[in-house]
Amino acid sequence: MIVLNFSHPLTPDHIAQLHALTGQSVERVVEIPTHLDTGKPFGPQVVELADRAGLSPAEWQTLPLVVVPPSLSFAAALLIAELHGRMGYFPPCVRLRPVEGIPPRYEIAEVMNLQAQRDSARVRRSV
Repeated sequence: MIVLNFSHPLTPDHIAQLHALTGQSVERVVEIPTHLDTGKPFGPQVVELADRAGLSPAEWQTLPLVVVPPSLSFAAALLIAELHGRMGYFPPCVRLRPVEGIPPRYEIAEVMNLQAQRDSARVRRSV
């Protein structure tokens, strides 16, 4: 799988955790630094972030992608909407959580299957 990382840099331990959680090997990690100007609309900035992944339209739709979204919730929400438009489905997302101690560190908490969450929510929708 290919990891699109819009968050903290991933370490070899993170890659091992991803492999353990998914059973899939990580072919490559695309690090996409995410620094947004809060004084400007996020929409165009998020489009630029997705563009920086360097994927073609066919690659967006066919490669096994996993996303580590930015920690800023508004940016993450827009980015997931942008990626859904490019991919045709919600990408699996990696949730990081802080590890107690000094210096600050993060570990992989889970890989969230957003498409499965969306699909299961459909049965709870009123007709």
